[in-house]
Amino acid sequence: MNLDARVLHPAASSSLPVARWQDGRLAPGREVVPDEVPVALVYNGISHAVMLASPQDLEDFALGFSLSEAIVRHRRDVHDIDVTEADEGYVVAIEIAAGAMARLKASRRARTGRTGCGLCGIESLQHFAGELAAGGDHARVAPAALQFAPDALHRAMAAMHAQQHLHHATGGAHAAGWADADGRVLLVREDIGRHNALDKLVGALAVAGSEQATGFAVITSRASYEMVQKAARAGIGLLAAISAPTAMAVRVAEEAGVTLAGFVRGGRHVVYTHPGRLAG
Repeated sequence: MNLDARVLHPAASSSLPVARWQDGRLAPGREVVPDEVPVALVYNGISHAVMLASPQDLEDFALGFSLSEAIVRHRRDVHDIDVTEADEGYVVAIEIAAGAMARLKASRRARTGRTGCGLCGIESLQHFAGELAAGGDHARVAPAALQFAPDALHRAMAAMHAQQHLHHATGGAHAAGWADADGRVLLVREDIGRHNALDKLVGALAVAGSEQATGFAVITSRASYEMVQKAARAGIGLLAAISAPTAMAVRVAEEAGVTLAGFVRGGRHVVYTHPGRLAG
């Protein structure tokens, strides 16, 4: 983003010197770019995952990741989260209940994440097929109990855009937002990774004690199967994406009871699964 001398340097970003080509000439300037740092997630003293993420809202990230990856099933299973800055990045120490830790050890899955990576650590196609089949009751949402007006999706997407401070400064961040039935955005979380942004939102919702049946989530990306799976595990019944879903995402949404909407922009959208949550 062309910021020149403007002072706009939000959290999780850096101002760097650049050479900018414009109007047929090269000139020195500065650009604000998003930070990308390794974040180590350590459960009960055991290192479990290293994710590349934006270094903000890391407590929400740790809680949301724990919930959306089914490491814990309830917020009460997370006893403490401690964030420490290290030379190489950040270490997030998460204390979880003994039963959750036993399940985590039994899963024997190593998650080493890169930006936008949703399958890192899967060892085989058979393992992946098992991941799709797994999940239990916490991976499926309750039937629709509330209908949302179609216009609420577009109001929420526009309102979230106005709150994307990191993206406006850098042009390089995704966002996930939570809106009420009228499309008023109550929570927004940003990250360089779309999966991370949704994890942060899930964590923020858990902290706020929000009732998932009374709202919906909007995201500034395509809807991949992992995004739908994370939403389902968090009890989110309606996921609205600004871009397209994948075919696998549609299949998972259908099975999980999630209403999946895509291409929510320009006054139009496409509903791929469970249209009963949307009036009209």
